[in-house]
Amino acid sequence: MDVSRWLAKQGLGHHAEVFAKNGIAVDLLPENRVMRQESSPRKEDFAMKRRFSEEQIIGILREQEAGGAVKEIARRHGISEQSFYRWKAKYGGMEVSDARRLRELEAENGKLKRLLAEAHLDNAALKDVLGRKW
Repeated sequence: MDVSRWLAKQGLGHHAEVFAKNGIAVDLLPENRVMRQESSPRKEDFAMKRRFSEEQIIGILREQEAGGAVKEIARRHGISEQSFYRWKAKYGGMEVSDARRLRELEAENGKLKRLLAEAHLDNAALKDVLGRKW
């Protein structure tokens, strides 16, 4: 029996859309009538939005190179000193074009890592199939 039809039969048809939109499934057995979460929240749902682009970060680092105090620069831009020093470790001495190239290389590296992992999985699957005695 379809969930929406069961909800309609129980007089709860108007709730089916809300349940489906929020990823909640309803047990179809009338004696159990328990709602449960169908899937856990994904990591992407909680990821923070990046507030600063590489260009902005390099600009902030240049302010410090020009003689500004780290504490003052961090306060003015609304960041922690820890973030400033982490950015300095990653982007220190870079130009904007270097930062863009770094981002492109990191994306390409991630794609290559995924391809390599898939190749290893395919290789393992083939070894498993060929290793069996038919």
